[in-house]
Amino acid sequence: MTHLPLTCDLLGFVSLILVAWWVRRFGAASLTGIVVTGLTFVLRPDAFYMFGFATASILFDILTRLVGYNNCFDKPLPSILILVSFSTICAGVAGLIIGSFFLEIRIALEVFTGLHAVGGFIGGVVGLVLVRALMARKVMPSHV
Repeated sequence: MTHLPLTCDLLGFVSLILVAWWVRRFGAASLTGIVVTGLTFVLRPDAFYMFGFATASILFDILTRLVGYNNCFDKPLPSILILVSFSTICAGVAGLIIGSFFLEIRIALEVFTGLHAVGGFIGGVVGLVLVRALMARKVMPSHV
C-alpha cells in the first residue's frame, strides 16, 4: 500500500499473532505464512520476496512453540515481552533475507532490515492489543 517494508510486516505479524492465539497448535503460523506466500505467487509470480515472510512465519511458529502458548498469551507481562520481541526478531530476519537476496534498490541492508523490524515491532504491539481486546470481550477460542 505505501511501499514501505514496515507496512507488510505490521499486517503480517498481526495476522500471525491472531492465528497463533486462536489455534495454539504448532504449525498454524507456519501454514498461514506458506499459504499467504502461495496465494501471493498466484497473483504475482515474481514476488520472490515472500520467501522472507514464509521463513519469518516458520521462525515465529517455532519460537512461540518453544516458549509455550500459555506464556505467550495468558500471562500479561511476559506476553508483551515475548510476542513483541518475537515479531520484531522474525520481521528483521525477513528483512535480512529479502534484502540479501531480492532487494532491487540500493539501500543499506541494515536500514532495510531495521525497517522490517520496526514493522514487526508495531505489528507485535497491534496484534497483542487485538488479542487482549478479544480476551476482554470474552471472545475465546473453543479450546480455552
